[in-house]
Amino acid sequence: MFKEVFTAAALTVGLAFGAHAADKPTVVLVHGAFADASSWNGVITRLEKDGYPVVAVANPLRSVKGDGDYVRKVLAGLKTNVVLVGHSYGGSVINEAAKGSSNVKSLVFVAAFAPDVGETALALSGKFPGSTLAPTLAEPVSLDDGSKDLYIQQDKFHDQFAADVSASEGKLMAATQRPIADKALGEASTVASWQTVPSWFVYGDADKNVPPEALGWMAERAHSKETVVVKGASHVVMVSHPEKVAKVIEDAAAGK
Repeated sequence: MFKEVFTAAALTVGLAFGAHAADKPTVVLVHGAFADASSWNGVITRLEKDGYPVVAVANPLRSVKGDGDYVRKVLAGLKTNVVLVGHSYGGSVINEAAKGSSNVKSLVFVAAFAPDVGETALALSGKFPGSTLAPTLAEPVSLDDGSKDLYIQQDKFHDQFAADVSASEGKLMAATQRPIADKALGEASTVASWQTVPSWFVYGDADKNVPPEALGWMAERAHSKETVVVKGASHVVMVSHPEKVAKVIEDAAAGK
């Protein structure tokens, strides 16, 4: 009995990490600041139902280069083609991670930054008016290396970050939010992978973290294959509208 359970579990892990060839690409999901891998749960459920292997990476949220290197190591362990998906700051990370990753066939930016070489998430979020994130940040947590960890104040989290989810879900997300190092938001990208890898974009028109105008500008600059703007959606469009985000990811997998 134990042998059978162990074999089944090993097969599941093997499929996710490419031990067996699959007819569909693996979808690798990278969360952004103030979120964690569980923010993809609704999307994962839909993708797996449609037969896609999925890996939701725990993004360290420490630095663009370091986080990109970490995701690249995850990608190196996969033996399938990959649709690489990033939310918010995770867009900067997938942009970095795709460099030198030959199995990445498409990028999907979900309310995400798509920086050019030398650009930072902080500068891109301020390129157009509309972000109200700064006043909602909590007192930073000082770290030994001189950097600081950033959180959103819990009582402001729902309205700022996830206004279109239920109050109870927003409260839970606020309590479990992952902090980002301030230096990561100000770190310049070293590559613009969207210039060479086909890209798809999806975001909400009620995003308060990254102005929708900035997101649309980045999508246009990247010659997005498909850009979906979800009416009334907040920064966490993948939580509030997982079906729409999953559809864009599947379009990217199919090259539509």
